[in-house]
Amino acid sequence: MEQRVLGRTGRQVGVVGLGAWQLGADWGEVSEADALATLNAAVDAGTTLIDTADVYGDGRSEKIIGKLLKERPGLTVATKMGRRVQQTADVYTLDNFRAWTDRSRANLGVDTLDLVQLHCPPSAVFETDEVFDALDTLVAEGRIAAYGVSVETVGEALTAIARPGVATVQIILNAFRLKPLDEVLPAAEKAGVGIIARVPLASGLLSGKYGPQTVFGEDDHRNFNRQGEAFDVGETFSGVEYGVGLQAVERLRGLVPEGMTMAQFALRWIIDQPGVSVVIPGARNPGQAEANAAAAQFPPLPAETHDEVRQVYDDLIRPQVHHRW
Repeated sequence: MEQRVLGRTGRQVGVVGLGAWQLGADWGEVSEADALATLNAAVDAGTTLIDTADVYGDGRSEKIIGKLLKERPGLTVATKMGRRVQQTADVYTLDNFRAWTDRSRANLGVDTLDLVQLHCPPSAVFETDEVFDALDTLVAEGRIAAYGVSVETVGEALTAIARPGVATVQIILNAFRLKPLDEVLPAAEKAGVGIIARVPLASGLLSGKYGPQTVFGEDDHRNFNRQGEAFDVGETFSGVEYGVGLQAVERLRGLVPEGMTMAQFALRWIIDQPGVSVVIPGARNPGQAEANAAAAQFPPLPAETHDEVRQVYDDLIRPQVHHRW
C-alpha cells in the first residue's frame, strides 16, 4: 500500500487506515472475535494506522486494539480523548490529560501513545494556550509521542494548524464534504500538518448499499443521531438529510469505474486529494476491511470525474452543509 508521512509525527503510514469506532459502540453489536478478525484483515491488507478513542465503548475499542498490538507490533495507533466528560472548556487541563492518557495507555498496553487527538472539543479550547502547553508537557513526560486534534469545522482546523505543536488534524472529508478542500488541505500541506480524513463514506451512504427502506438498529447512531440528539449531527451521514444523500448517491453511481465498488470509488476520491495523509474508513468484518484497503490499489480518478463529483455536491449537498461546518 502507498505510504504517506503522517504530518509532524514523521511516521510513515498506509494511506488507507482503519477507523475503530464500529468496534466499540454506536454501530450495532460487533463481537470481540469479529473485531479482532477485522483488525487483522486490515493489517494483512496493508493498513498500518488504526484510529480509535477512549469513548468508543468506554474503552472497549482501545482494549481490543491492545490485544492486536501484542501480536502485530509496529502499527500506529491514533486515539482520542475528552468526550467522556461534560463538554466545557475548563475540563481540558493537564491533570485531566494525564488521567485520560494513563487510562488509554493501560487500555492499549503501551508506555507511550503514538498519537493523541483532542476529540472534537468546544471551540474555545482551540484558542487556549494552556491546553497546548499541557499537551507539550505530555510529550515531554513521555506519555504521548505526538498530539493532534479532531475537529468539526473548517475554522477549528485552521486555528489548530497554526499551532506549532499540532501534528495532525482529523476532519470529515468525503464527496459530501468538500469545504476542507478550499483552505484546510492547502494550509495543512504548507505547514506540514497531517490530515486524517474521517467519515469517508458518510456513515455508509457513499457505499451505495442503502435505500429508502433501510432500517438501522436502535443502537446505531444512524438511527438515534439523525438530528444531532447524541452528538454533532455532522458525524451522521455527514450532516446530509438521508433522502437527499440517496439522490446524490444515484448520480455518483454512474461515475464509478468498472471493477471498482462505490465505496472504493469514494475512498479513492479522498486519496486523490493533495494534503491527505490517511483516510480511516470503518469496517465491521474482514471483507469490508480488505475491500477498503484495496481502494489504494486503483489509479487516481480522472480529472473530469472529480469535476462531476463537485457538480453533484454543488447541486444537492452544498446548500445543506457548506455553511455549517
